[in-house]
Amino acid sequence: MIQHRIMAVDDDSIALRIIASHLHKAGFLPIPVSSGSQALEILDQQAAVDMVVTDLVMPGMDGIQLIEQIKSRFDTVPIIAVTANGSIESAVRAMKSGACDYLEKPCSVDALRIAIERTLAYNDALRENEQMRKLLHDRFTFQSIVTVNPVMKEQLELAARVVHAEKTTVAIYGESGVGKEVLARAIHFAGKGLPNRFVAVNCAAIPEHLLESELFGHVRGAFTGADRDREGKFSAAQGGTLLLDEIGDMPLSLQAKLLRVLQEHVYEKIGNNRLQAVECRVIVTTNRDLPTLVAEGRFREDLFHRINIFPLTLPPLRERPEDIPHLCDHVLGQLRQHLGKSLPGISQKAMESLQSYHWPGNVRELRNMLERAAILTDRELIRPSHLGLHPARRSCVTVSGSEDSVSYSIAVPSAELSLEALTNQILSITLERCGGNKTKAAKLLKIARKNFYRA
Repeated sequence: MIQHRIMAVDDDSIALRIIASHLHKAGFLPIPVSSGSQALEILDQQAAVDMVVTDLVMPGMDGIQLIEQIKSRFDTVPIIAVTANGSIESAVRAMKSGACDYLEKPCSVDALRIAIERTLAYNDALRENEQMRKLLHDRFTFQSIVTVNPVMKEQLELAARVVHAEKTTVAIYGESGVGKEVLARAIHFAGKGLPNRFVAVNCAAIPEHLLESELFGHVRGAFTGADRDREGKFSAAQGGTLLLDEIGDMPLSLQAKLLRVLQEHVYEKIGNNRLQAVECRVIVTTNRDLPTLVAEGRFREDLFHRINIFPLTLPPLRERPEDIPHLCDHVLGQLRQHLGKSLPGISQKAMESLQSYHWPGNVRELRNMLERAAILTDRELIRPSHLGLHPARRSCVTVSGSEDSVSYSIAVPSAELSLEALTNQILSITLERCGGNKTKAAKLLKIARKNFYRA
């Protein structure tokens, strides 16, 4: 069993012996120190000290000054203040200076042990939370989004501009699997909001009769089965970010209530007419064509204009094949740690297969495919056979013709054959032919530019 090293600081030699004895009886390793300056010297020597228990009233450097010095120089060391001159005023001063707890003399062995164990547990939780926060921050940053594609880089540059406009609603468009939530998290973690307040709601996955309660919460007795009060996602995201994923699938009945929250920053729980204020960044994502839904009466036009203040559109993976080698390197680096394998890399033929594939599942599908391949390989390059890509699944495309005419040769697997699949292929091929210029591609096909947001 690990013994925690607890530094006890007190100028009274008798009191110091008593508290050291208490620490020993409670199962800790005491480090008795008779002054604040001596305590700092020991800490400066990088001695392994898990906590400091200090008296407040001491000559020279008193306990408050010692606490302030420790917090400014050794911030991770927790402190408990102990004094015989207990008062509300001294307790408040100690806590404001950085002490985690406060005890009055004389304190029993049990009281001291409980205070130390509680403070150590709290400090461990803070440390774990900070480590998790750093892990999430490192994982969800703009730098973690791998791309060399000009269109993708342009969208990331735009996203970086909206980071500190935390009251502006951001709309991220793109097919399933392109990384819309990854970008949403990058915007969140780059901002000034509370890092641990990123709350995501999938509007397509929650039944209509439950989604309102999920977003706004309810009070006990509001409906059958509401046996207790419940806070909603807007409340949970207070001071942070609320991601409304697949907002195109939100029922019309809820869209008016969402519009009110976005405009007035207030909402009501189900069963309660009391307004509750909310301040959080709202990011919405969708793979649907919202203007079409508006024209069809399935999405409110006023809500569309409210959420479309700062639109970002992520291109599908098939439109940025130059990113695939870089994405593969990035994913394989993660898999080496996850699987504990060397994973030398990908063969040239396998890479050619990856770059010619249509990627209906985009980056998510690429990641899953590489994970499967990494499991199947053993100290060898990933080959086409490891990928599970069959020739019939690839998009066989040829484009020919002059500037005034173009012919397409498209192969779509029978299992995926549909008018939508053929249309998406034509849109993608034309966009690639026009160098990613949506206006030029739309003019060539004599269609509206907005059609390329679903391609």
